[in-house]
Amino acid sequence: MSSPGPRAKSALRILAVFFGAALLAYLIERAGPAMLLQNARTIGWGMLFVIVLAGISHIVKTWAWRLALLGEAKKVSFWRTLALRLISEAIGQFGFVGLVFGESARVALLGPEVQVSSAISSVTLDRGLFIATGALVMIGGILVAIFGVVISGALRLYALLFVLSLLCLLVLAVLTVQKGWPLFSGTARAAARIPWFRDWLIGKKTVIESAEREFLRFHRQAPRAFWGSLLLNIATHLLAITEVYLILLFLGAHVSFVSALILESLTKLINVIGAVNPGNLGTYEGGNMVIGKLVGLTSAQGLTLGLCRRSRAIFWAIVGAICLASCSRSNAQARPVVGAEIV
Repeated sequence: MSSPGPRAKSALRILAVFFGAALLAYLIERAGPAMLLQNARTIGWGMLFVIVLAGISHIVKTWAWRLALLGEAKKVSFWRTLALRLISEAIGQFGFVGLVFGESARVALLGPEVQVSSAISSVTLDRGLFIATGALVMIGGILVAIFGVVISGALRLYALLFVLSLLCLLVLAVLTVQKGWPLFSGTARAAARIPWFRDWLIGKKTVIESAEREFLRFHRQAPRAFWGSLLLNIATHLLAITEVYLILLFLGAHVSFVSALILESLTKLINVIGAVNPGNLGTYEGGNMVIGKLVGLTSAQGLTLGLCRRSRAIFWAIVGAICLASCSRSNAQARPVVGAEIV
């Protein structure tokens, strides 16, 4: 059975965005536009603190990534890596496909000074540590929700099974790093048996194997950088929990930091499920309304939380788009100079 063509995939994405926008409009109507407007006025200038907090989170993420670059980090400035981080996050707003292109942009725009294998391994490690630490936060939040929130027996069972699945994946990831299992090159060799990927992977075999070696040696040869990057990634998740707590505090909702942990952990689950929906439009806001009720939020408060975090993401995505335009312009201006030197 043949896979859908590019036009069919584009049509499906457009359809998903349309239904997401329709769902968001329905949720706004259900929660009450007047109530949402009142909530926005209540938060007021508090959104500025939320945006600044997100900026601090981007800086911490950039620091974690630079640790993964090891010696190559000296070849590129902190501000350029921060700009590339924002570019990647901006592109990643368009769902799973955007996430892949965003990470590819980080590698491509690092510059010729950084070795390709080092760039790929650093981005892979950075994303891997972010996902692994995010899974830990998700496990902690779900366990707190299971034993601290009144939920049905069936839902509690499904949640426990999900936590066990996450734990198994984390154990597999740890064993892969400790044992030096060739996970990436092995996956590439398996994918090369598929005609669609064979020609593309043949030319990248050496780069993939080199990046894998860089990845596997990171925690052995640079343990301080590894653990530093791990702790910084944990810090970014704590900042995300703080963001939830701040928004609800400005909103006047009486919730604890533990409730913010539950909301953030389940929000991460929504992001995983909604990755197939470009931008997670509608599904993200609806998910916030549902999980908000677990900690005593009204529908309007849950939707306001989702819209505030969406607005913060849009703000930094715009900054990322500006960075992308600036990088593209500087690269275009540099090409004639390179050509002149060659001549």
